[in-house]
Amino acid sequence: MKIEVINKEDKAVFDTLIEGLKQHKYEHMGPEETVPLSVIARDEDDNIIGGVSGRSIYRNFLIEVVWVSKQARGTGLGRQLMDQAEIEAKKRGCLTAQLDTLSFQAPVFYKKLGFDIVGTVPGFSGSPERYFMLKQYSMEDSQ
Repeated sequence: MKIEVINKEDKAVFDTLIEGLKQHKYEHMGPEETVPLSVIARDEDDNIIGGVSGRSIYRNFLIEVVWVSKQARGTGLGRQLMDQAEIEAKKRGCLTAQLDTLSFQAPVFYKKLGFDIVGTVPGFSGSPERYFMLKQYSMEDSQ
């Protein structure tokens, strides 16, 4: 056996690791059926001014990006986008939604939407705290 350190991006190595992980998950959880889910808002000039993007996977809505332009913050747009994304996730049979956020981003906003902090990575050396958040849907919601 030989152990290597690689200090540059190597797509072949990354793809091999991902495939190995997918196979291991498949053995325990079955096929991974990932379906992208994005909800966006556009202004009158057709520019994107906010959105939610993620995917449904294993009956979970994995929220990867939430962004609202500076001009649209505080207008309720973020809540509207999240509400619409969650409606779609529930239609897909999702039972939970999860995301992570930094302390300077929007943990209070997500708490108002019903998300609970389920894990925290403390800030150190000037870095912000990182929160892992989860929201559970009822079975009736996801039908």
